[in-house]
Amino acid sequence: MDADRPGPAAPERLLAIVDRFAALRVAVLGDAMLDRWISGSVERISPEAPVPVVLEGTAVEGPGGAANVARTTAGLGAATTLVGLVGTDGEAASLRALLAAAGVEARLVEEAARPTTRKVRVGDGRRPVVRLDRETTVPAAGVVAERLAAEARAAAAAADVVVVSDYAKGACVPAVLAALFGAGPPALVDPKSPDPSAYRGARWLSPNRAEAERWLGRKLSGAADWKAAADLGRARTGAAAVFLTLGAEGIFVSAGEHGETRSAARARAVFDVTGAGDACAAALALSLAAGGTAPEAAEIANAAAGIVVGAPGTAAVPPADLRRALAGERRRGAVVPRESLPRLLAAHRLRGERVVFTNGCFDVLHAGHVALLARCRAEGDVVVVGVNSDDSVRRLKGAGRPAVPEADRCAVLAALAAVDYVTLFAEDTPERLVGEVRPDVLVKGEDWKDKGVVGRETVEAAGGRVVLAPLVPGRSSSEILGRIAGDMILPPGASR
Repeated sequence: MDADRPGPAAPERLLAIVDRFAALRVAVLGDAMLDRWISGSVERISPEAPVPVVLEGTAVEGPGGAANVARTTAGLGAATTLVGLVGTDGEAASLRALLAAAGVEARLVEEAARPTTRKVRVGDGRRPVVRLDRETTVPAAGVVAERLAAEARAAAAAADVVVVSDYAKGACVPAVLAALFGAGPPALVDPKSPDPSAYRGARWLSPNRAEAERWLGRKLSGAADWKAAADLGRARTGAAAVFLTLGAEGIFVSAGEHGETRSAARARAVFDVTGAGDACAAALALSLAAGGTAPEAAEIANAAAGIVVGAPGTAAVPPADLRRALAGERRRGAVVPRESLPRLLAAHRLRGERVVFTNGCFDVLHAGHVALLARCRAEGDVVVVGVNSDDSVRRLKGAGRPAVPEADRCAVLAALAAVDYVTLFAEDTPERLVGEVRPDVLVKGEDWKDKGVVGRETVEAAGGRVVLAPLVPGRSSSEILGRIAGDMILPPGASR
C-alpha cells in the first residue's frame, strides 16, 4: 500500500467541482453551538491563586459545531438547512440571528430543560487563557427526538447531500440518524461515537485522529494504523470511503475504487485551529455531492481547512480564497492608484465577490492590525485598505508622524496575505473613498463604536453592513513609538 497520493488533481478539475457547489442543497444535522470569544489583557497573576487575571475586553460570537458546518456550506454557495437542538435561552436567539445572517435556514428544535451549548474562549489576543463550556450531553428522547427526526427527514428529502456533525451533545441519537441513512440522499458523518457502527448506513465518514484512536483503542503510529482505523470504520458502517483527518499530516483517504491515498495538508501559518474540522466536513460533503472523487474531495477539504486555521475563531471559507488556493495562486496584494479602484472592483463584482473595506494610518504595523485584516478577510472575498497619506497622518497625529513613510506603509500592507488592494487617500477621513469603493462590508475596530464609523451611512444606504472588530489589548502604534522614543533617551551622565 502506498499511503502517499500519486499527485494532486488538476486545478481545472478541482475548480470545476467548486463551481458546482452553488447548485447543491445541503441538510446539516447535529449539535448546534454558540461560540463566544472574549479578548482581554493579562498583566498580573491573581493573589488568590496562581492563575492569570484577565481584564475583560471585547467579545464576539459565532456559530459553532453543526451550526458552523452549515455556515460554511452556505458561505460556499450551497442552499443549506440546519436541524439541531437548542434551549429556550438567549444563546438560542443569538444563534438563530447568526444563522439567518449567514443565509442558513435553521430548523432548531427547542427543549426548555436543555441549555443551548455554549463555548466561551477567553484569551489575551495572543493565546487562550481558559475555555468555559455550558452544555448538557443527555441524549434527546421522547417527543424531542421525534421532532428532531421529523425535521431531519424533511430537510433530507429536499437535499442533495446530508452532513451529520456529531459532537456528542445529544442531537445525534439512533432514532434521528435512522431518519437520514438509507433511503435518503448520501450522508457524510463527522463522528464522535467510539463505536463507528452507530453510523451504519452513512456513505462517508470523516473521523479525526483522536476519534480513530478511540475506534482502535490505541494511538495511531503511521500508515498501517491509518488503514486499520479506516478499514474498521468501513466494515462497521458499510461506508464507501473514510477520510481520516490528521492535522498537519493531511487527510488519509480509504475508498474502495481508489484504494488508499493521502492528501497532504496545505502549508499555512496557524492562527487558530478552531473550526478546521467543520470546514473539512463541509468541503468534503459538497465536493463529493458535486461529483468529485474521494481524493479530489480531500484536496478541496485540505485547502478549506488551511484557510480556516489561518484566521482567528471559527472563520468562514471565502469562495475566492478557496479558488485561489486550489489554483495554486499565492495571494498578492497590490498598491493601486485610487482612481483605478472602481474599475478593478467592478470585475470582482461581476464574479459575485464581496468587497470589504477598512482604513487607517498603519504607522508601525502590529498584531492588532493583523487581527483587523484577518477579520476583513473572513467577511468577504476582496479586501481593500485605505491608507492615510503622510500629510494626512501629520494633521491627525502631530509633528514627527508618520514614523514610516506612506510608500513603505502601503508596501508592507500589500505583502500581507489578507489584503488585495491598498490605496492612499489624502483627506482626514475616508468618507469620499468609501463612496468610491462602495464596499459590501465596512470593518473598523471596536473603539469606533462610540466615535461614529465614517462611511456607515453610505454603506448601509447601499445595502451593505458595518462590522466592529475586537481590539487586541495593548497594541497601539502610538504606544509602540512612545516606548521606542523612551528607550532612546539616555540617563544623565551616560555616554554612547
